[in-house]
Amino acid sequence: MTTTEGRTSRPVAKIAADELADVTLTVNGTEATVSVPPRMHLADVLRERLGLTGTHLGCEHGVCGMCTVLVDGDAARACLLFAVQCDGADVVTVEGLGSADDQHPLQRAFSHHHGLQCGFCTPGMLMSGYDLLTHDPAVDADDLPEQMSGVLCRCTGYRGILAAVSDVAGEYPDGVPAPRNCGPRTLVGRSGSPRAGAAPSGEPAPGPAVPDEVRMPTGEPSATVAVRSALASGVDDVWRVLDDIGLLVRCLPGAELVESLDEWRHRGRATVALGPVKLRFDGLAQIVERDPDARTLRVLAQGADAGGSATRAVIALRVEPVGDGGSTLVADADLYLSGRIAQFGRALAGDVSRRLFADFGRSVDEAARTGSAPAAASGGQLRVALGATADALRAMARRVRARLLSCRTR
Repeated sequence: MTTTEGRTSRPVAKIAADELADVTLTVNGTEATVSVPPRMHLADVLRERLGLTGTHLGCEHGVCGMCTVLVDGDAARACLLFAVQCDGADVVTVEGLGSADDQHPLQRAFSHHHGLQCGFCTPGMLMSGYDLLTHDPAVDADDLPEQMSGVLCRCTGYRGILAAVSDVAGEYPDGVPAPRNCGPRTLVGRSGSPRAGAAPSGEPAPGPAVPDEVRMPTGEPSATVAVRSALASGVDDVWRVLDDIGLLVRCLPGAELVESLDEWRHRGRATVALGPVKLRFDGLAQIVERDPDARTLRVLAQGADAGGSATRAVIALRVEPVGDGGSTLVADADLYLSGRIAQFGRALAGDVSRRLFADFGRSVDEAARTGSAPAAASGGQLRVALGATADALRAMARRVRARLLSCRTR
């Protein structure tokens, strides 16, 4: 079939939410094929699959304009387009506009007028300015504030931005020059492995690569979790569960052990469901501390899903005895989230994690008594996530009621 733009498009097909679709598009002059979930945004494909991180994500609701790119010659919000909608499209990002050695006139003008402060909005401003001067090269300077209002600048650096666009409009009255950095090249995803490019094989891009070593980010975690679970089992029985990686993983809701690389490194998979969003992470857990005498275990973990979400965690587990012959399982975790999962927010991510660790404690207690993890542990992530969502909605309702009561008493 042929679209109104004249490009060929594949017939529409129904795709299940947990399936992948092959999407072929031309990005900055390079044809790329990626296998993506049907609800993965173009912005996530550009950043996570193709390594083009110049496209910035701000609000992810189509308001701020930071993610503006060109799709078939017109400006578009990459956070509002599903990648499957762009099959066969020609996409230009800020990387294709110009290079460090051959800057586009717009880039030179932004630099000359210092049309930026923090620079976060700059890619969106550049692509929006290019789109404006391509379609309306004779734009009046007085109209620029309205015409460029689709991209928000929190630093309020608008004067320099408008001066830069006005200068280029005056220099090129017949239309701004075409992008200068488009051509066949290899596109590399953020994991470091080739994702797509000019290679003749035409094979679809692989899923997220699983690392051989966990590298933790710096800075503040997205959420912190501290859970103390009272167990009926004694410390020695609980420690035997923690010291058996296969049994330990089976106690984690939604987790499975895929491969043990050695005594310290283990590949695994974890599934988390939150309402309609289902994330499946492939990753690596690396034991960095194991002390049988102190009964402590410290693990670094990282994983990524096909939709561009990524999570890393520092997890510390400790077993303490209590007077009645039981024990306390102490779990502390620092979580670092990115992609779709980070949109859940600190509070919800922390609540889901606390519930997961609470279920984990109950599963460990049963495994310590019986020698095997309960069957419910493998599917418990849905119940945990729905419970967390319900709690979040109840908390929101309480805040709304409190606000209404406050208004009535004034």
